[in-house]
Amino acid sequence: MNDHNIEIRERLKKILKPSRYEHTLGVCYTACALAMRWGADLKKAEMAGLLHDCAKCYDNSAIVEECRRLQIGLTADELAAPAVIHAKLGAWKAEHEYGIHDPEILSAIANHTTGKPGMSLLDKIVYIADYIEPGRKMLPRMEKFRVMAFTDLDEAFYEIQESILDYLRTTGSFIDSNSLASFEYCRKEKENALHG
Repeated sequence: MNDHNIEIRERLKKILKPSRYEHTLGVCYTACALAMRWGADLKKAEMAGLLHDCAKCYDNSAIVEECRRLQIGLTADELAAPAVIHAKLGAWKAEHEYGIHDPEILSAIANHTTGKPGMSLLDKIVYIADYIEPGRKMLPRMEKFRVMAFTDLDEAFYEIQESILDYLRTTGSFIDSNSLASFEYCRKEKENALHG
């Protein structure tokens, strides 16, 4: 761990609730473990994991206001489900407040909530780490997902997305179009692999 990462940890500890800070460390460690397993850049995984929730310190109205203040455009979907906005704002803060200019890291932060079509290896690692980190409550099939993340990353990514979409549908929650597009992209890739 270098001095820059230690400084970022100290800053995050001051702005995040203790439970969110612990979650952040869990995602950071899990992203590192997955990066080692799948051959991704360890330092990038560590930084993306560390900063993935750096904008998770606002309530729904405050985060919309902060994005407007910073002139960060929000989609109708984001306004309908403000819980996903922290990913976009987090990528902005990572770049402008934490000095991160690596597009792979910024992409992993920006897409860790909804996903997007054509996720990179690092994008998937941070998305999955956010879901399976050790401090997460035991959601349905969590034990299976935790094992699968280290045995078949793409299948874990696909099934976690599927599980989240099922949950959102069951609870009648709004589903962001990026989440649907990401899942549909993975479904087609999976079909092509089976028939290709």
